[in-house]
Formats: sequence, structure tokens, C-alpha cells
Amino acid sequence: MLGPRKMPADISAEEHAFDAEEVERILAWSERVQADIENVVGTGAGASGQITATVAADGTVLKVFIEERAMRLDSRTVAAEVLSAVHQAGADVARHIEKLIREGLPGFDPSRFAAGFERLVNLDI
Repeated sequence: MLGPRKMPADISAEEHAFDAEEVERILAWSERVQADIENVVGTGAGASGQITATVAADGTVLKVFIEERAMRLDSRTVAAEVLSAVHQAGADVARHIEKLIREGLPGFDPSRFAAGFERLVNLDI
């Protein structure tokens, strides 16, 4: 994979072949597990634990549950807890998907890939 200082013209034929094989492996895997990824659901809770949320893999908020005791909180606190619960549920989705990736693509590090892609996008060429 391209490093922060490596230019595309400096990629050897062997590196290119390896990367092409890696892309094929990732594409084949992604086709096999697409339904599993689409069915991932995450959950999260606000700081008090009185407000919970469920989020789908595509970011859709499926459910927000507010316990009766939470209605005693002021509106700003309720809003902050709803946002926190939704955010945590989204992070839970990301953890589940990353686990699927790590199990299905041994040796592939999604965090390292994302960081490398970010560096590549931000290169001043």
C-alpha cells in the first residue's frame, strides 16, 4: 500500500500485483458478507443509562427508548443523553463491522488502511 512518501510511479510490479490480489480478495469477501454487514445493529446509552438507542449499519436510528425516570431530567440533559446514546450506538456498529472485517480478512487492518487512505487523499502533489 502507498506510504506517505511513495509516489505511484515508484510502485514496483510486484507491489502492484500484490495490491491487485489484495483488492480482489477484499471484493470477493465483501460480496460474501454484504448481508451480514447490512444486518449489523448497534446499541448505546446515555450517561445516566435511562436513555438507550439502537442504530442500523447504514446509520439509521431504529429506536430511542427513554425510561420514565428520565422525564424528570431537564430538556437539555435529555437531548444530550439522546445524542450520546445514538453516538455510542453508531460506535458499536463500527466495532461490530470492524470485527467482521478482522475475522473475514486476516492480516487486513481496517484502521491502518483508513489512516493510509486519509494520508493519500491529503497529499500535496
